[in-house]
Amino acid sequence: MQTFRVLTVVGARPQFIKASVVSQAMRDWAQGWICEIMLHTGQHYDFEMSQVFFDGLKLDEPDIHLECGGGSHAEQTAKMIVGIDEAVSSRHPHAIMVYGDTNSTLAGALVAAKRNIPLIHVEAGCRSFNRTMPEETNRIVADSLSKVLLCASSVDMENLQREGIGIGKSVAGLHLVGDVMYDLAKRTSEEIAEEPAILEKLGLEPGSYLYTTVHRSENTDDAKRLEEIFAGLTGLVDRGLPVVLPLHPRTKKMLETYFGGLPNLKGLHLIEPVSYLTSIGLVKYSKAVLTDSGGLQKEAYYLGKYCVTLRDETEWTQLVDAGLNSLSGADRGRIIEEAQKAVGKDWPEKVPGLYGGGIAGPYLVEAIVNELCAIYGEST
Repeated sequence: MQTFRVLTVVGARPQFIKASVVSQAMRDWAQGWICEIMLHTGQHYDFEMSQVFFDGLKLDEPDIHLECGGGSHAEQTAKMIVGIDEAVSSRHPHAIMVYGDTNSTLAGALVAAKRNIPLIHVEAGCRSFNRTMPEETNRIVADSLSKVLLCASSVDMENLQREGIGIGKSVAGLHLVGDVMYDLAKRTSEEIAEEPAILEKLGLEPGSYLYTTVHRSENTDDAKRLEEIFAGLTGLVDRGLPVVLPLHPRTKKMLETYFGGLPNLKGLHLIEPVSYLTSIGLVKYSKAVLTDSGGLQKEAYYLGKYCVTLRDETEWTQLVDAGLNSLSGADRGRIIEEAQKAVGKDWPEKVPGLYGGGIAGPYLVEAIVNELCAIYGEST
Protein backbone atom coordinates (compact mmCIF):
# COMPACT_ATOMS: atom_id res chain seq x y z
CA MET A 1 0.00 0.00 0.00
CA GLN A 2 1.38 3.37 -1.03
CA THR A 3 1.39 6.26 1.41
CA PHE A 4 0.52 9.54 -0.27
CA ARG A 5 2.21 12.72 0.95
CA VAL A 6 -0.28 15.59 0.87
CA LEU A 7 1.01 19.13 1.31
CA THR A 8 -1.80 21.09 2.97
CA VAL A 9 -1.60 24.88 2.52
CA VAL A 10 -3.37 27.09 5.10
CA GLY A 11 -2.98 30.69 6.11
CA ALA A 12 -6.23 32.17 7.45
CA ARG A 13 -8.73 31.47 10.21
CA PRO A 14 -11.43 29.72 8.14
CA GLN A 15 -8.77 27.43 6.70
CA PHE A 16 -7.59 26.44 10.18
CA ILE A 17 -11.16 25.45 11.04
CA LYS A 18 -11.56 23.28 7.95
CA ALA A 19 -8.07 21.80 8.23
CA SER A 20 -8.65 20.74 11.83
CA VAL A 21 -11.56 18.54 10.71
CA VAL A 22 -9.83 17.11 7.66
CA SER A 23 -6.55 16.44 9.47
CA GLN A 24 -8.41 14.57 12.20
CA ALA A 25 -10.32 12.56 9.59
CA MET A 26 -7.05 11.68 7.88
CA ARG A 27 -5.70 10.33 11.15
CA ASP A 28 -8.91 8.44 11.95
CA TRP A 29 -9.94 7.18 8.50
CA ALA A 30 -6.84 7.12 6.30
CA GLN A 31 -4.13 5.64 8.49
CA GLY A 32 -1.32 4.43 6.27
CA TRP A 33 -2.81 6.00 3.15
CA ILE A 34 -2.03 9.68 3.77
CA CYS A 35 0.91 11.47 5.36
CA GLU A 36 -0.07 15.11 5.74
CA ILE A 37 2.49 17.93 5.66
CA MET A 38 0.96 21.13 7.06
CA LEU A 39 2.27 24.41 5.63
CA HIS A 40 1.16 27.70 7.21
CA THR A 41 1.83 30.63 4.88
CA GLY A 42 1.51 33.16 7.70
CA GLN A 43 -1.19 35.12 5.85
CA HIS A 44 -2.77 35.80 9.26
CA TYR A 45 0.44 36.64 11.02
CA ASP A 46 -0.40 38.12 14.40
CA PHE A 47 -1.19 35.89 17.38
CA GLU A 48 -4.83 36.89 17.70
CA MET A 49 -5.57 35.92 14.11
CA SER A 50 -3.50 32.75 13.84
CA GLN A 51 -1.84 31.04 16.79
CA VAL A 52 -4.88 31.34 19.05
CA PHE A 53 -6.81 29.37 16.46
CA PHE A 54 -4.23 26.58 16.28
CA ASP A 55 -4.37 26.37 20.08
CA GLY A 56 -8.15 26.38 20.28
CA LEU A 57 -8.65 23.83 17.50
CA LYS A 58 -6.02 21.40 18.84
CA LEU A 59 -4.21 21.45 15.53
CA ASP A 60 -0.63 20.25 15.50
CA GLU A 61 2.00 22.90 14.92
CA PRO A 62 2.59 23.39 11.18
CA ASP A 63 5.46 21.42 9.70
CA ILE A 64 6.43 24.51 7.68
CA HIS A 65 5.81 28.17 8.53
CA LEU A 66 6.52 30.71 5.78
CA GLU A 67 5.70 33.97 7.65
CA CYS A 68 4.40 35.67 4.50
CA GLY A 69 2.01 38.11 6.20
CA GLY A 70 1.85 41.76 5.24
CA GLY A 71 2.36 43.63 1.98
CA SER A 72 0.08 43.94 -1.02
CA HIS A 73 -1.85 41.03 -2.52
CA ALA A 74 0.87 40.68 -5.17
CA GLU A 75 3.76 40.82 -2.71
CA GLN A 76 2.13 38.38 -0.31
CA THR A 77 1.17 35.90 -3.01
CA ALA A 78 4.62 36.06 -4.61
CA LYS A 79 6.34 35.23 -1.32
CA MET A 80 3.94 32.35 -0.76
CA ILE A 81 4.61 30.90 -4.22
CA VAL A 82 8.35 30.86 -3.60
CA GLY A 83 7.95 29.28 -0.17
CA ILE A 84 5.46 26.63 -1.29
CA ASP A 85 7.64 25.78 -4.29
CA GLU A 86 10.62 25.27 -1.99
CA ALA A 87 8.50 22.98 0.20
CA VAL A 88 7.59 20.92 -2.87
CA SER A 89 11.29 20.56 -3.72
CA SER A 90 12.16 19.33 -0.23
CA ARG A 91 9.07 17.26 0.65
CA HIS A 92 8.08 15.79 -2.77
CA PRO A 93 4.30 15.66 -2.15
CA HIS A 94 1.98 13.53 -4.25
CA ALA A 95 -0.68 16.27 -4.05
CA ILE A 96 -1.26 19.80 -2.79
CA MET A 97 -4.47 20.57 -0.89
CA VAL A 98 -5.90 24.08 -0.57
CA TYR A 99 -8.97 25.49 1.16
CA GLY A 100 -11.44 28.20 0.24
CA ASP A 101 -10.47 31.44 -1.47
CA THR A 102 -7.49 33.26 0.07
CA ASN A 103 -4.12 34.32 -1.33
CA SER A 104 -2.74 31.14 0.24
CA THR A 105 -5.23 29.16 -1.87
CA LEU A 106 -4.16 30.93 -5.04
CA ALA A 107 -0.46 30.46 -4.32
CA GLY A 108 -0.85 26.76 -3.63
CA ALA A 109 -2.89 26.29 -6.81
CA LEU A 110 -0.32 28.03 -8.98
CA VAL A 111 2.57 25.99 -7.57
CA ALA A 112 0.64 22.77 -8.13
CA ALA A 113 -0.01 23.74 -11.75
CA LYS A 114 3.60 24.74 -12.45
CA ARG A 115 4.93 21.60 -10.79
CA ASN A 116 2.31 19.35 -12.43
CA ILE A 117 1.17 18.04 -9.04
CA PRO A 118 -2.50 17.09 -8.50
CA LEU A 119 -4.38 19.90 -6.75
CA ILE A 120 -7.15 19.16 -4.23
CA HIS A 121 -9.58 22.03 -3.54
CA VAL A 122 -11.76 21.86 -0.44
CA GLU A 123 -14.91 24.02 -0.73
CA ALA A 124 -14.76 24.00 -4.51
CA GLY A 125 -17.46 25.62 -6.65
CA CYS A 126 -18.29 28.44 -4.27
CA ARG A 127 -19.24 31.59 -6.21
CA SER A 128 -20.34 35.13 -5.37
CA PHE A 129 -20.40 36.12 -9.07
CA ASN A 130 -18.64 39.34 -8.13
CA ARG A 131 -15.37 39.48 -10.05
CA THR A 132 -14.26 42.60 -8.17
CA MET A 133 -13.68 40.46 -5.07
CA PRO A 134 -10.13 39.05 -4.84
CA GLU A 135 -11.63 35.95 -3.26
CA GLU A 136 -13.72 35.25 -6.36
CA THR A 137 -10.65 35.30 -8.59
CA ASN A 138 -8.85 32.96 -6.22
CA ARG A 139 -11.76 30.49 -6.26
CA ILE A 140 -12.10 30.43 -10.01
CA VAL A 141 -8.37 29.93 -10.59
CA ALA A 142 -8.12 27.19 -7.95
CA ASP A 143 -11.11 25.32 -9.35
CA SER A 144 -9.86 25.54 -12.92
CA LEU A 145 -6.50 24.06 -11.89
CA SER A 146 -7.80 21.36 -9.53
CA LYS A 147 -7.72 17.64 -10.16
CA VAL A 148 -9.95 16.87 -7.16
CA LEU A 149 -12.84 19.23 -6.34
CA LEU A 150 -14.67 18.72 -3.05
CA CYS A 151 -17.98 20.59 -2.80
CA ALA A 152 -19.92 21.58 0.30
CA SER A 153 -23.32 21.82 -1.41
CA SER A 154 -25.28 20.89 -4.52
CA VAL A 155 -25.25 24.56 -5.58
CA ASP A 156 -21.44 24.49 -5.66
CA MET A 157 -21.62 21.34 -7.79
CA GLU A 158 -24.00 23.07 -10.19
CA ASN A 159 -21.70 26.11 -10.44
CA LEU A 160 -18.81 23.90 -11.52
CA GLN A 161 -20.93 21.92 -13.96
CA ARG A 162 -22.08 25.17 -15.60
CA GLU A 163 -18.41 26.00 -16.04
CA GLY A 164 -17.85 22.64 -17.71
CA ILE A 165 -16.24 20.80 -14.80
CA GLY A 166 -17.85 17.38 -14.46
CA ILE A 167 -21.39 16.12 -14.76
CA GLY A 168 -22.96 14.08 -11.98
CA LYS A 169 -22.04 13.45 -8.38
CA SER A 170 -18.54 12.07 -8.83
CA VAL A 171 -17.14 12.64 -12.30
CA ALA A 172 -13.70 13.93 -13.26
CA GLY A 173 -12.65 14.39 -9.65
CA LEU A 174 -15.84 16.24 -8.64
CA HIS A 175 -17.40 15.16 -5.33
CA LEU A 176 -20.27 16.35 -3.13
CA VAL A 177 -19.02 15.77 0.43
CA GLY A 178 -20.75 18.39 2.63
CA ASP A 179 -19.27 21.19 4.68
CA VAL A 180 -16.47 20.28 7.09
CA MET A 181 -17.22 23.46 9.05
CA TYR A 182 -20.55 21.88 10.01
CA ASP A 183 -18.68 18.93 11.55
CA LEU A 184 -16.73 21.17 13.89
CA ALA A 185 -19.51 23.68 14.66
CA LYS A 186 -21.85 20.84 15.60
CA ARG A 187 -19.32 19.13 17.85
CA THR A 188 -18.12 22.36 19.46
CA SER A 189 -21.63 23.63 20.16
CA GLU A 190 -22.49 20.36 21.89
CA GLU A 191 -19.39 20.69 24.08
CA ILE A 192 -20.22 24.23 25.24
CA ALA A 193 -22.00 23.87 28.57
CA GLU A 194 -22.45 27.57 29.36
CA GLU A 195 -22.12 31.01 27.81
CA PRO A 196 -18.62 32.45 27.15
CA ALA A 197 -16.97 34.19 30.08
CA ILE A 198 -16.65 37.33 27.95
CA LEU A 199 -20.39 37.95 28.31
CA GLU A 200 -20.16 38.33 32.09
CA LYS A 201 -17.20 40.65 31.64
CA LEU A 202 -19.23 42.79 29.22
CA GLY A 203 -22.31 42.69 31.47
CA LEU A 204 -24.47 41.00 28.82
CA GLU A 205 -27.14 38.35 29.23
CA PRO A 206 -27.46 35.44 26.80
CA GLY A 207 -29.84 36.26 23.96
CA SER A 208 -29.53 40.01 24.46
CA TYR A 209 -26.89 40.97 21.87
CA LEU A 210 -25.97 40.87 18.21
CA TYR A 211 -22.75 39.02 17.38
CA THR A 212 -20.96 40.91 14.61
CA THR A 213 -17.79 40.63 12.52
CA VAL A 214 -16.44 42.94 9.82
CA HIS A 215 -13.25 42.06 7.98
CA ARG A 216 -13.61 41.78 4.20
CA SER A 217 -11.53 44.23 2.19
CA GLU A 218 -14.57 45.34 0.17
CA ASN A 219 -15.90 46.83 3.44
CA THR A 220 -12.75 47.77 5.35
CA ASP A 221 -10.90 49.39 2.45
CA ASP A 222 -13.81 51.61 1.43
CA ALA A 223 -14.30 54.54 3.82
CA LYS A 224 -17.93 55.08 2.82
CA ARG A 225 -18.92 51.44 3.27
CA LEU A 226 -17.13 51.18 6.60
CA GLU A 227 -18.78 54.39 7.80
CA GLU A 228 -22.23 53.12 6.78
CA ILE A 229 -21.73 49.77 8.52
CA PHE A 230 -20.69 51.35 11.78
CA ALA A 231 -23.49 53.90 11.50
CA GLY A 232 -25.88 50.96 11.20
CA LEU A 233 -24.35 49.27 14.24
CA THR A 234 -24.58 52.53 16.17
CA GLY A 235 -28.24 52.83 15.19
CA LEU A 236 -28.91 49.34 16.54
CA VAL A 237 -27.21 50.19 19.84
CA ASP A 238 -29.36 53.33 20.05
CA ARG A 239 -32.40 51.06 19.65
CA GLY A 240 -31.40 48.94 22.64
CA LEU A 241 -29.54 46.14 20.81
CA PRO A 242 -25.98 45.70 22.15
CA VAL A 243 -23.36 44.66 19.60
CA VAL A 244 -20.36 42.41 20.33
CA LEU A 245 -17.70 42.81 17.66
CA PRO A 246 -14.27 41.10 17.81
CA LEU A 247 -12.16 43.65 15.95
CA HIS A 248 -10.09 42.33 13.05
CA PRO A 249 -6.66 44.06 12.89
CA ARG A 250 -7.38 45.39 9.39
CA THR A 251 -10.73 46.82 10.47
CA LYS A 252 -9.13 48.46 13.49
CA LYS A 253 -6.39 49.96 11.34
CA MET A 254 -8.82 51.37 8.79
CA LEU A 255 -11.13 52.85 11.44
CA GLU A 256 -8.13 54.67 12.85
CA THR A 257 -6.95 55.70 9.38
CA TYR A 258 -10.29 56.97 8.09
CA PHE A 259 -11.88 58.33 11.25
CA GLY A 260 -9.00 58.97 13.64
CA GLY A 261 -9.94 56.29 16.17
CA LEU A 262 -12.43 53.67 17.27
CA PRO A 263 -16.10 54.36 17.97
CA ASN A 264 -16.71 54.88 21.68
CA LEU A 265 -20.32 54.08 22.39
CA LYS A 266 -21.86 52.25 25.31
CA GLY A 267 -23.38 49.07 23.98
CA LEU A 268 -20.93 48.76 21.08
CA HIS A 269 -18.49 46.25 22.52
CA LEU A 270 -15.29 46.21 20.44
CA ILE A 271 -13.20 43.32 21.73
CA GLU A 272 -9.99 41.57 20.72
CA PRO A 273 -10.20 38.69 18.20
CA VAL A 274 -11.48 35.53 19.85
CA SER A 275 -10.75 31.82 19.61
CA TYR A 276 -12.94 29.50 17.59
CA LEU A 277 -14.48 28.08 20.76
CA THR A 278 -15.41 31.54 22.04
CA SER A 279 -16.73 32.57 18.63
CA ILE A 280 -19.05 29.56 18.47
CA GLY A 281 -20.19 30.33 22.02
CA LEU A 282 -20.94 33.94 21.07
CA VAL A 283 -23.01 32.76 18.12
CA LYS A 284 -24.84 30.17 20.21
CA TYR A 285 -25.89 32.68 22.89
CA SER A 286 -26.57 35.64 20.57
CA LYS A 287 -29.91 37.01 19.45
CA ALA A 288 -28.76 37.16 15.82
CA VAL A 289 -25.58 37.47 13.74
CA LEU A 290 -24.38 40.32 11.52
CA THR A 291 -21.30 39.57 9.43
CA ASP A 292 -19.44 39.82 6.14
CA SER A 293 -17.77 36.46 6.80
CA GLY A 294 -18.74 33.52 4.64
CA GLY A 295 -17.97 31.01 7.36
CA LEU A 296 -19.92 32.79 10.06
CA GLN A 297 -23.02 32.91 7.85
CA LYS A 298 -23.02 29.11 7.81
CA GLU A 299 -22.20 28.81 11.50
CA ALA A 300 -25.20 31.01 12.31
CA TYR A 301 -27.37 28.58 10.35
CA TYR A 302 -25.82 25.55 12.04
CA LEU A 303 -26.54 27.04 15.48
CA GLY A 304 -30.06 28.23 14.67
CA LYS A 305 -29.51 31.99 14.40
CA TYR A 306 -30.77 34.41 11.78
CA CYS A 307 -27.97 36.20 9.93
CA VAL A 308 -27.73 39.61 8.29
CA THR A 309 -24.93 39.66 5.72
CA LEU A 310 -23.12 43.00 5.45
CA ARG A 311 -22.48 42.53 1.75
CA ASP A 312 -24.30 43.02 -1.55
CA GLU A 313 -24.18 39.31 -2.38
CA THR A 314 -23.39 36.01 -0.72
CA GLU A 315 -21.96 32.69 -1.85
CA TRP A 316 -24.50 30.90 0.36
CA THR A 317 -27.61 31.67 -1.66
CA GLN A 318 -29.46 28.67 -0.20
CA LEU A 319 -29.61 30.45 3.16
CA VAL A 320 -31.16 33.55 1.59
CA ASP A 321 -33.65 31.45 -0.38
CA ALA A 322 -34.66 29.71 2.86
CA GLY A 323 -35.28 33.06 4.60
CA LEU A 324 -32.53 32.42 7.16
CA ASN A 325 -30.08 35.01 5.84
CA SER A 326 -30.69 38.50 4.44
CA LEU A 327 -28.46 40.92 2.56
CA SER A 328 -28.14 44.45 3.92
CA GLY A 329 -25.13 45.63 1.95
CA ALA A 330 -23.26 48.52 3.54
CA ASP A 331 -26.35 50.67 4.05
CA ARG A 332 -27.13 51.91 7.55
CA GLY A 333 -30.89 51.90 7.03
CA ARG A 334 -31.00 48.38 5.62
CA ILE A 335 -28.66 47.09 8.33
CA ILE A 336 -30.99 48.42 11.04
CA GLU A 337 -34.11 47.19 9.24
CA GLU A 338 -32.81 43.66 8.57
CA ALA A 339 -31.36 43.27 12.06
CA GLN A 340 -34.63 44.32 13.68
CA LYS A 341 -36.47 41.77 11.53
CA ALA A 342 -33.97 39.07 12.55
CA VAL A 343 -34.37 39.66 16.28
CA GLY A 344 -38.15 39.90 15.99
CA LYS A 345 -38.80 36.34 14.82
CA ASP A 346 -38.24 32.86 16.17
CA TRP A 347 -36.16 30.21 14.44
CA PRO A 348 -38.40 27.92 12.35
CA GLU A 349 -39.20 24.47 13.70
CA LYS A 350 -38.24 22.96 10.36
CA VAL A 351 -35.37 24.23 8.21
CA PRO A 352 -33.88 22.70 5.06
CA GLY A 353 -30.90 20.42 5.58
CA LEU A 354 -28.06 22.15 3.77
CA TYR A 355 -24.33 21.37 3.50
CA GLY A 356 -24.51 17.73 4.61
CA GLY A 357 -25.20 16.25 8.01
CA GLY A 358 -22.12 17.28 9.97
CA ILE A 359 -20.10 14.21 8.92
CA ALA A 360 -18.24 15.60 5.89
CA GLY A 361 -14.74 14.74 7.11
CA PRO A 362 -14.80 10.98 6.42
CA TYR A 363 -16.51 11.42 3.03
CA LEU A 364 -13.95 14.02 2.01
CA VAL A 365 -10.95 11.90 3.01
CA GLU A 366 -12.38 8.82 1.30
CA ALA A 367 -12.74 10.83 -1.91
CA ILE A 368 -9.14 12.03 -1.66
CA VAL A 369 -7.76 8.51 -1.13
CA ASN A 370 -9.80 7.10 -4.02
CA GLU A 371 -8.74 9.90 -6.38
CA LEU A 372 -5.04 9.60 -5.49
CA CYS A 373 -5.19 5.85 -5.92
CA ALA A 374 -6.69 6.35 -9.39
CA ILE A 375 -4.08 8.97 -10.31
CA TYR A 376 -1.11 6.90 -9.13
CA GLY A 377 -2.41 3.48 -10.14
CA GLU A 378 -2.90 2.09 -6.63
CA SER A 379 -5.82 -0.17 -5.71
CA THR A 380 -7.81 0.61 -2.54
